[in-house]
Amino acid sequence: MNAEKLTPPPVVDLDKEAGAGSRPLAGIALRLATLLAIAISLYAIYSNALANTQEFYRNTTFLSGILILGFILFPFSKNHATSAFNRWDYLFITLTLVSYGYFYFNYFDLHVVRKSIPNTTDYLMAALGIAVLFEAARRTTGYFIPGLATFAIVYALFGQYFMGIFGHGGFSVERLLYRLFMTSEGIFGITLSTASTAIVVFILFGAFLSVSGATQLFNDLALAMAGRRRGGPAQVAVISSALTGSLSGSAVANVATTGTFTIPLMKSIGLSPRFAGAVEATASTGGMIMPPIMGAAAFIMAGFLGISYTTIVIAAIVPALLYYAALIMAIDLEAKKQGLKGLSKEHIPQVKAVLKARGLLLLPLVIVIGTLLMGKTPIYAGFLGIVSIIVASWITPDSTVRMTPKKIAEALNEAARGSIQVTIACAAIGVIICVVTMTGIGSTLAFNIVSMTNNTLWMILLVVMLVCIVLSMGLPSTALYIVVAVTVSPILIKAGVMPLAAHFFVFWFGALSNITPPVALASYTAASIARADPMQTSWDAVRLALPGFIIPFILVYNPALLMQGEDVGVFSIIHMIVTALVGIYALSIASANFWLMKTHWLERLLFIIAAIMLIKPGLLTDLAGAALIVSAGVMHLLRYKQRAPLAANLPESNE
Repeated sequence: MNAEKLTPPPVVDLDKEAGAGSRPLAGIALRLATLLAIAISLYAIYSNALANTQEFYRNTTFLSGILILGFILFPFSKNHATSAFNRWDYLFITLTLVSYGYFYFNYFDLHVVRKSIPNTTDYLMAALGIAVLFEAARRTTGYFIPGLATFAIVYALFGQYFMGIFGHGGFSVERLLYRLFMTSEGIFGITLSTASTAIVVFILFGAFLSVSGATQLFNDLALAMAGRRRGGPAQVAVISSALTGSLSGSAVANVATTGTFTIPLMKSIGLSPRFAGAVEATASTGGMIMPPIMGAAAFIMAGFLGISYTTIVIAAIVPALLYYAALIMAIDLEAKKQGLKGLSKEHIPQVKAVLKARGLLLLPLVIVIGTLLMGKTPIYAGFLGIVSIIVASWITPDSTVRMTPKKIAEALNEAARGSIQVTIACAAIGVIICVVTMTGIGSTLAFNIVSMTNNTLWMILLVVMLVCIVLSMGLPSTALYIVVAVTVSPILIKAGVMPLAAHFFVFWFGALSNITPPVALASYTAASIARADPMQTSWDAVRLALPGFIIPFILVYNPALLMQGEDVGVFSIIHMIVTALVGIYALSIASANFWLMKTHWLERLLFIIAAIMLIKPGLLTDLAGAALIVSAGVMHLLRYKQRAPLAANLPESNE
């Protein structure tokens, strides 16, 4: 199999994870939607690179265009999922133009002439604007985000009726509408500003890279590097998903993009459909924590913490590599357990041939990462990357990758469509952020949870882990981070966890909700491609990713792995990486119930305890963990040589 013979996966929306699904447009409606999408992307380029547009006007224009595009592409309900529009579509498009257009043209009058003193019309238009946004969020992301935002509004208005620690004095409708819609504290706050700047720029970058054929390059390189290894196609899935996911940042889109190639490849060497789907789901989920984009969470995280985007990217490198190392270990053990081989040489493309044909498409990635490390802004780096993609496509020997005007239009179209859910989610969650700030409920919950657990860190971490997984189920990548960052991260910070480590912890488990039943969108998507049972695929994914579940705990106890803290040094970082890898491998053995042969229950228990011991830094815990691993290893080796159980009275474990 040559690189040229591999079928490229289809281009998909970069953040299509929830909601009723796109409307099947055709004819004039499709052309109008395409023109509007291209116009939105061109405006994003203009407002961020060519013009010094005031923040409110940029946010209002961008959000209005996205809302209208969302109402065109996403039907009122599944029963209305036809190419024909109905009265609800026309109504909400009209209300969008009226409400957001009103504030666009009256912003100066409200805040300068009237000195921020609203009138009745202002309040009415604000209420309409919020209602329009919630309906768009319902259509594109499902019921959870608008439901949570609606509850936040009810909580702000009727706080005096809530009992105990949840009670507060309550706010008037006028004050709440003003804060939510007429200031930069609510809908037009930091999350929407990030979506209309850095996030959309990198979505544009990812769309240009995808349309140019870089996804095919990633698959070919992964196949060339890992195809012949034991269980090679599964290793290919890990590598290609890491590369693709680092750009899209969406677990579901990553599965849909790379899974069409990797899942059939894994099934061809004997992996069961459910396990093949699980491998792709776990590998694609890792793309959300893989620099440079991290599901766009890196941009929001930088704004929340008040630190540079480059700091976030550097901090994410070691944790992301640990996650993928854990996956590779787990896959290798599973392949050994099933006696699987790699692909034959004739089915593997040559690295040299792949790089010669399309290798220049890697140049934009190098330029973007290098530009960020030089201290430039994400917006500058993203636009430089887009320009470099166009240039690289024209000097690449493979003429099929050239960015012609038609392909550029396709990339602009895909970028705007991929921005719909993340932009609307960012705007809607601005309501929740505003209410949390106004009521102080975040600090109250943090104080009480810390008190109830007697400030016992490991108990707090377990509670937060479960809460993050539950709150994030079914949410798009950026939305899930914002929800857990606003509602849960203050608990960890109150408990004394370093803020950056706290945000990584909550985002990590939010991301893992993509493979965790009962709402495991990445697992379900992979299962549909693999034609496997969705729930079984989800549980296989959890088992496969189990070693990755301990990495956030390691980060909390070892913040130096995030390149943070007072003890950051080369030797200390190397020591922590080594102990983390050893602990992850021990847990991988326990999870697979296999090393050189099937493990004994006592060996399995020792490996689990050793992995837990290696989470917390310290010479004693590291030595104890190492001693347990050596003990379990010696037992296993002796059994392996004798091919017999440890003792007659110790039965072997069953899976």
